[in-house]
Amino acid sequence: MAIGGLGVSELAELALLLVAVGALSGFLAGLFGIGGGAILVPVFYECFRLAGVPLEVRMPLCIGTSLAIIIPTSIRAWRAHHVRGTVDLEILRAWWLPVLTGVIAGAVTARYAPERLFKIVFVMVAWSAATRLLLAREGWKLGDDLPKGPLMKLYGFVVGLLSTLMGVGGGLFSNLLLTFYGRPLLQAVATSSALAVLISIPGALGYVYAGWPAAMRYPEVAALQLPFALGYVSLIGAVLVMPTSLLTAPLGVRAAHAVSKRTLEVAFGCYLFIVGGRFVISLL
Repeated sequence: MAIGGLGVSELAELALLLVAVGALSGFLAGLFGIGGGAILVPVFYECFRLAGVPLEVRMPLCIGTSLAIIIPTSIRAWRAHHVRGTVDLEILRAWWLPVLTGVIAGAVTARYAPERLFKIVFVMVAWSAATRLLLAREGWKLGDDLPKGPLMKLYGFVVGLLSTLMGVGGGLFSNLLLTFYGRPLLQAVATSSALAVLISIPGALGYVYAGWPAAMRYPEVAALQLPFALGYVSLIGAVLVMPTSLLTAPLGVRAAHAVSKRTLEVAFGCYLFIVGGRFVISLL
């Protein structure tokens, strides 16, 4: 028996890999406030490659699935941080509408953009964030506090747009931005976990919309058809990853509150650098 060109043993290996990745992504969602997408997207990319998903639609399928999985893990991580009082509600009030507008723009872009665009966005943001964290230059600041008015709204729009093109729930961008304005990383992580809730729900729905034409274009690809997928959201990927990610998200929050600020920065920086490198190889 074969599904999507894969035998039973290969399918079992993929399933085990996705369950393990779910555990790791949930932990990272709590630890870094990144929604786990920065680990899910590269792993899904390899899984969908093995499952024979065409290159043209592989990256958006990874991102849409990642955003769907981020919904429950980010809610879990946000609630755990909120109980500890580290979420900045003022930022959420200023950003909710611009972020939502950016998410809608990102979902529309996903319907028409070439596959390379998603990878380029991923690498640029991941590596700029990694450089900032690893070099730990305190002088690398945009200001002593976050701006008010139009610039703050523009930041919110960009966070929503780029998050939707990367499938990361916004944590990468908001963490980077908030630390550039002198906010402690732990507060940035906690606030990012709340933003991930705001980004992942409309973002996932946007990828369902964006993926309908792809499913019709590739009727022979099982991974894009019902009941395996809904647009650019792989239902089988989501079902395998979600349960373990929900279990491990609170553990990540506990770890974030237990380790030093510098340890958190170095760990996050190294991780982003490695993930970005994987997509540079793919682009070349």
